[in-house]
Amino acid sequence: QLQLVQNGGGEVQPGGSLNLTCAATRGRFSYYGIGWFRQAPGKEREGVACIISHGDHWNYADSVKGRFTISRDNAKNTAYLQMDSVNFDDTGIYYCATTNCPSGPMTSRGFDWSQGTQVTVTS
Repeated sequence: QLQLVQNGGGEVQPGGSLNLTCAATRGRFSYYGIGWFRQAPGKEREGVACIISHGDHWNYADSVKGRFTISRDNAKNTAYLQMDSVNFDDTGIYYCATTNCPSGPMTSRGFDWSQGTQVTVTS
């Protein structure tokens, strides 16, 4: 298991950028795939992006392709989500979690979860 601590989040204007971080405080970080997930008001949780343990494969939800970038630095035990060109539909609570990051449609399944951080896109 991993213990994950999330940082970042907050308010951002439409078209702006935000960077989220996810750091492992316990566990073998490089052994696990990492995913970012979000839950918008009144909607079910959805997968946003994921990256496998050594970072050479990744996956994105269709709604964020070309705008968000997932990355990881195993030497720092940290994963990142760079959010660019945000819009109002990106508002929600964002989580990071361990995941298998399978191919095909972006998974909504995670295992070890961070505490979550609010991201609000507002003008």
